[in-house]
Amino acid sequence: MNKWGLIPVLLLLAGFMPGSVSTARAGLLDDVDLHGFFDTRAGIRTTSDATQRQTSLLESRLQLDSLYQGDALTLQLRGDFIADDVEQDRSIDLEQGRGWFDLREANLLVSPTDWLDLKVGRQILTWGTGDLLFLNDLFPKDWQAFFIGRDVEYLKAPSDAVMASFFPEWGTIDVVYTPSFDADRYIRGERLSYYNPLLGRTAGRDAVARVDERNGWFSDDELSLRFSRNIGSFETALYGYLGYWKSPAGFDPGSARNTFPRLNVWGASLRGPLAEGIANLELSWYDSRDDRGGDDPFIPNSEQRLLLGYERDLGRDLTVGVQYYLEHLVDYSAYRNSLPAGMPERDENRHLFTLRLTKLLLNQNLTLSFFAYLSPSDRDFYLRPKASYKLTDNWRLSGGANFFGGSDDHTFFGQFENNSNVYAALRYSF
Repeated sequence: MNKWGLIPVLLLLAGFMPGSVSTARAGLLDDVDLHGFFDTRAGIRTTSDATQRQTSLLESRLQLDSLYQGDALTLQLRGDFIADDVEQDRSIDLEQGRGWFDLREANLLVSPTDWLDLKVGRQILTWGTGDLLFLNDLFPKDWQAFFIGRDVEYLKAPSDAVMASFFPEWGTIDVVYTPSFDADRYIRGERLSYYNPLLGRTAGRDAVARVDERNGWFSDDELSLRFSRNIGSFETALYGYLGYWKSPAGFDPGSARNTFPRLNVWGASLRGPLAEGIANLELSWYDSRDDRGGDDPFIPNSEQRLLLGYERDLGRDLTVGVQYYLEHLVDYSAYRNSLPAGMPERDENRHLFTLRLTKLLLNQNLTLSFFAYLSPSDRDFYLRPKASYKLTDNWRLSGGANFFGGSDDHTFFGQFENNSNVYAALRYSF
């Protein structure tokens, strides 16, 4: 059960036992807030995949969330108890979110002075300006959950970290230290198929990726920095990250395992009003520290990334948002010259456009949404239509799809074509 053990599970259950609640009413825990939800959902592939089950999603989860707010500190415990019919291994892996329990949050927040907040423990972290695009947000993502139809909140995976927020008069400084590397919950073939360059084809359960994990405490650590300040009506920020590629982007030919090469990221963002809408600009420099010359075919080159976005309310509960995203590969000639024969070649510039449409109907009880990723350079796409209906204050029914496609099976979205799926969900919140 690595890192945390059963203690958070027992604490979470104890917080929801009737005896504990009655004791809380009589004593110290008067300020405990208890809530959660029960969610059940099912999904099926729209195409056949010989390496995977036709069922893409069949699970129920009970989330319990306990929050204690005192005068000097705040304590939060939040975890999911899961019955998953698709997952073969029921043992708990809190790093990859597998098994019958997933600890989402277990942290303590203290404010020793009016200019400092300190948050310690497992927490969900996010920053940056993108809409489902991440440049300077190097906190872990759960791509598997995102692609199979779990609620979008599960795209963000937990971080085991210490976060200090400083509030001087001239801005806000956030420092996040992660003592042991928190990787993405990445695609490795157990549930979703992916392109395997060694095999030269799409693979799944027949060829699960072999990964050299980074899990050394204080040796495989991460440091994230952000300085933010409002200038007039605009939000500005500077970012820094010292760590590793969040998914196993490297390869060790000696061990035939995928690796997490070292990575620094530096960036900036700007967000504010423009022409009756909200515009955003974000830039980042991905410094691939293990391949600064760009001539190692087994380690990704450095990259320059750009994001431009605009969102506007068109009236009658209709909102539209568009984004343009660019990945520019540095030292492209060195990359091409070092590429092994037969290996698919990346473009020097990867262009990506996104479109979001959101419409509210029936007294805002019905939400229709559509999100599209379209890449003219990769010639691939990813479409996310969804409908959600609020039956009562507690019950919500929803359904949607994840459609992938592309001209080649080695591009980012093209490789997932056989994972296209539709799903339905029912949630009761309490």
